[in-house]
Amino acid sequence: MQLPNGEKTAETKSSKSLQPITTQFTQNEGKAIILQRADPWIYKHVDGWYYFTATEPDYNYIELRRSQTIAGLADAEPAAIWHKHESGEMSEKIWAPEIHFIDGRWYIYFASGRTDAGFAHRTYVLENESANPLEGAWTEKGKIIMNWESFNLDATTFEHKGERYLVWAQNDPAIKGNTNLYIAAMENPWTIRGTQIMIATPEFDWEKIGYLVNEGPAVIKRNGSIFISYSASATDFNYCVGLLTASEDSDLLDAASWTKSPMPVFKTDGERGQYGPGHNGFTVAEDGKTDVFVYHARTYKDIEGEPLNDPNRHTFVKQLHWSEDGKPDFNVWN
Repeated sequence: MQLPNGEKTAETKSSKSLQPITTQFTQNEGKAIILQRADPWIYKHVDGWYYFTATEPDYNYIELRRSQTIAGLADAEPAAIWHKHESGEMSEKIWAPEIHFIDGRWYIYFASGRTDAGFAHRTYVLENESANPLEGAWTEKGKIIMNWESFNLDATTFEHKGERYLVWAQNDPAIKGNTNLYIAAMENPWTIRGTQIMIATPEFDWEKIGYLVNEGPAVIKRNGSIFISYSASATDFNYCVGLLTASEDSDLLDAASWTKSPMPVFKTDGERGQYGPGHNGFTVAEDGKTDVFVYHARTYKDIEGEPLNDPNRHTFVKQLHWSEDGKPDFNVWN
């Protein structure tokens, strides 16, 4: 079995020949599986359990649930495994948690502001040594120190050819806009090593609607390439998914290795009633080989007030198909 980001698995060269699978989640493509959970993340462990976490609408805690099927996550009992602090760091607007299993331990990456500065987000890490992350204690490993201090969020991690990398979104005060995407090698699961490299900045019109945003990176390794999906623009119906691509043999810390799709690869689809899709992740279906696209969207276009105050970003999943040239095709529906 190969996980999308390469953790604890061998690399597979091709996914092009996969046929649609018949499971509850593919039969219900286009329908939300979990309501009011934004920035969804589903991690399939090597023992077959699926772990789900996401941003809960009050932004107060980190939720975790598990199931032996993707569809089963909808009814799985959620557990609040960590709560925000009363003040100081990690005390305001808990966003976009991700769970990973690295070197025999569980880690959760998330972003938080402070009560005295709600949008001064930084990236933090929790660690759990238990076999089941719903049990045992979560230890705060603290803030990931980036090359400079500024708003940052949406960290994800992946392994490639024996090296672990962190990819995240961060503001650079010297660059007009809100967030760019960066990559760095990792010394350990809570420490980056060396220089962080910018691999994407908002440049196309569709990345600049409302805000100049590249955020929410997610990694999938297939067909000789490393793909990083990301989200762009404000979190209303203009929110959409872009794609970066690098050869698996390239220097991933060289910005020139990465190419950006000139158009969004997944966006609002009014006919399907999905608005502002994005902040996705990837997982693998129960058959151990079919790739699954996990994302949030709203079911209506118009929002009153600030989109971040609207709780109705729901979790969706659909099969991720592959084109003949080996690239992901997000727009094929079963």
